[in-house]
Amino acid sequence: MTATQTAKAANLGVLFAIELGVLVAVGYWGFTRDLATPLTWLLGLGGPAVLAVLWGLCGSPKAKYKVRGAGRVGFEVVWFGAGVVALGLAGAYDWALVLALVCVVSKTLAVLWRQ
Repeated sequence: MTATQTAKAANLGVLFAIELGVLVAVGYWGFTRDLATPLTWLLGLGGPAVLAVLWGLCGSPKAKYKVRGAGRVGFEVVWFGAGVVALGLAGAYDWALVLALVCVVSKTLAVLWRQ
């Protein structure tokens, strides 16, 4: 395996990790709200569940309603942006910045490498 092939494989792993990271970030945001316990549970579990369903329907490689072109870019900006915003709203500004930077670098490489 060449260095380029290794980097491409690693980037696929990073892409999957940031997808999971967005779900964790939204869950973290939900559980850190200063609300009644049932509402924090609803936000902490419901937010990631809604995002997971959206990803499965529109964003995953085997999506039923596959989004392409500019629509795909918009979908991913909103989807990954939700994780960044959730971390920011939860007060985890450093983690929000890290997630944003990793998303930008990894998605840029994915476009360049047609992943």
